[in-house]
Amino acid sequence: MPRSDLTRGYSDGDSLVGEIVREEGHIYSLAATNDLLYTGSDNNYIRVWKNLNEFSGFKSNSGLVKAIVISREAKVFTGHQDGKIRVWKTSSKNPRVYTRAGSLPALKDVLKSSVKPSNYVEVRRRRTALWIKHSDAVSCLSLAEDQGLLYSASWDRTVKVWRIHDLKCIESIKAHDDAVNSVTTAKSLVFTGSADGTVKVWKREIRGKRTAHSLFQTLLKQESAVTALVTSHMAVYSGSSDGAVNFWEMGDKKLLKHCEVFKKHRLAVLCIAAAGKLLFSGAADKKICVWRREGKVHTCVSVLTGHTGPVKCLAVVEPSGGEEEDGGDGRLVLYSGSLDKSVKVWRVPRH
Repeated sequence: MPRSDLTRGYSDGDSLVGEIVREEGHIYSLAATNDLLYTGSDNNYIRVWKNLNEFSGFKSNSGLVKAIVISREAKVFTGHQDGKIRVWKTSSKNPRVYTRAGSLPALKDVLKSSVKPSNYVEVRRRRTALWIKHSDAVSCLSLAEDQGLLYSASWDRTVKVWRIHDLKCIESIKAHDDAVNSVTTAKSLVFTGSADGTVKVWKREIRGKRTAHSLFQTLLKQESAVTALVTSHMAVYSGSSDGAVNFWEMGDKKLLKHCEVFKKHRLAVLCIAAAGKLLFSGAADKKICVWRREGKVHTCVSVLTGHTGPVKCLAVVEPSGGEEEDGGDGRLVLYSGSLDKSVKVWRVPRH
């Protein structure tokens, strides 16, 4: 491991149980499976970690890594500042070797679409671009694997819908009036949050062989930018640049009902994650708040401190062995990535 790397383990008695520091770049994105952690940084590297040790790594040609999602087949999708989505897979002979399996959109699809004038749409400042391509940074990715779909949100104000099996763009949604910062899915619904201060709900419908999305509900209209979204057990949460978290619950008529707004952070919420009754919010104030839900009320039960820069991304996993694996104490593993160039690993009581 290069000298610039530092990994630390801490006693299990502490909430903080480990740390990865790598001086090569700020951490902008995280994804975790039961045994692997993926980190994306502003030097275009995606690193893969196992038990706090570097397991593998791969680099894209360009574009800060703003989003990472992992499919059930262990395909890795990365969203980049340059507006591209890249697809990676492991070698069948060596799980440490990752190779690029493609990019979205594929070059052949770009060439095929480019000859038809109707495939061009107007983007900012009277520029035109192919509708199947993002014309600005990809800010967020979300998988809907049961439907075989990948959603990408972008600063170009659109959300694009991709078919996973052939990596084709099948729809482009003109979602917002400003940058789309977050996208997430739950059943047939897609949720988007934007710098225009709104959270929108889109309904996915199958029309013959086509998949189409229509606006179903606007959940929020506010001055502050919406920076993060997560869904959990029929609930939706949004984080905002004013430090607040909003909470909605699915109602009787499938419409979502606003239940609560809660605030602990002094600066913008940059990321949120959820597991069971717990919600985690990371912010520009360098702190992580742990919220516990009881009914429709959320209480901050802990504040995790230690980062020296804004907390940019969070990922939470349940230990693969369940509650028995941690001596029966039923703790979740929380990863936090920061612009201080570190990833911290926390164990948080589930109850």
